[in-house]
Amino acid sequence: MKLLVISAAFPPLKAGEADHAFHLCHRLVKRGLNVHVLTTKNETVTPDLPFKVHAIMPHWTWSDLPRLASFLRRCSPDAVLLIYSDQDYNSHPMITFAPSISKALIPSSRFVTQFETEYVLRRASLLTRALLKTTARVAGPKTLDYVFGTLLAGSDRVITLSQRHLAGLSARFDNLERKSVVVPPPALLQICSENSGAMRRRGREKLGVKPDDFLIAYYGYIYAEKGIETLFKAFQILKHQRNNVRLVMIGGNSGRDDSSHYVSTLREFGGRLGIQNDIIWTGEYGSDSDEGSIYLRAADAGVFPFKYGVTLNRSSIATAATHGLPIVTTKGESLESAFIDRENVLLTPPEDPKSLALAVCSLVDNDAQRQRLQEGALKLAAEYFSWDKAVGRTIEALME
Repeated sequence: MKLLVISAAFPPLKAGEADHAFHLCHRLVKRGLNVHVLTTKNETVTPDLPFKVHAIMPHWTWSDLPRLASFLRRCSPDAVLLIYSDQDYNSHPMITFAPSISKALIPSSRFVTQFETEYVLRRASLLTRALLKTTARVAGPKTLDYVFGTLLAGSDRVITLSQRHLAGLSARFDNLERKSVVVPPPALLQICSENSGAMRRRGREKLGVKPDDFLIAYYGYIYAEKGIETLFKAFQILKHQRNNVRLVMIGGNSGRDDSSHYVSTLREFGGRLGIQNDIIWTGEYGSDSDEGSIYLRAADAGVFPFKYGVTLNRSSIATAATHGLPIVTTKGESLESAFIDRENVLLTPPEDPKSLALAVCSLVDNDAQRQRLQEGALKLAAEYFSWDKAVGRTIEALME
């Protein structure tokens, strides 16, 4: 099968969607697919890859629609997988009509949309927005949606990364569940295969962590929705109670315009709290590097205080679970059935530093609870965050 993956975000861009596309393409090639990637134009030379990357799209606006159509004709794939996150396409509606464009040019090709997020921000002109609203009202919701164009109606199958995302999309389009499948993102990094005492010591030595320190790990790109301010406040509380706790921030800022400024703000915030000397910042590393995995092997717990609660689409949770880390995270207004408090995660309310600090502190002295959460995390990873399952379900969606 010849597969075209359309993803505006792709390495060297630092973003979760870019990492997802990168690792998914590698695994689809291993399953025998002939993979081509259409992505945003950049000046960086792509290293040797087992699939062809076409970095030719300048802006993903109406002016680039002819370029998209021309490439679809030339490539002529058996199936198209669109990896969709609104902000990666400059919050412009052009790409939301990709299913219709593809069907018009290549009627026999299946079209699958993978929604990476539930958030949409329209930045099109007032004229474009007015035309979209009018057309959507005339065509009706079964044909065209003002926010998602023809992605919901025109895609042969829809992939969402969490049950919450599917519920939100289903509220906009009747019977969407019938052609949808939930495929949570697995760990989006190169896993260090060795899991031993020697590897743990190696990671802690690289981080400058003492053997008897309790090392808390945050993993993932850094931006405001992750609740990192709550983590820092909780860590300050812990430091007043214990001298041997350390915090490692694994990963760097994303490629978003405001991410670097936000990281600087966080560093200043840590200084004001008086905890800056006990926070380790690893910085960035390559998409094909196992450096992040080595640091996770060195940690004693993973802490993820999301502002809106944990969901299956959080690849940082998948990564921590794959490494068998006890996970402390937050419960939002709703909780997906995969997460069971005190069995595979330890749940606290969002934006509650005292509760978060108490939960982490309970792990420091309770070997039995840590062991139970470690085992639960590995079971969670096997059931929901397996690459074999994720790739299998994706191929099924592409071939049915």
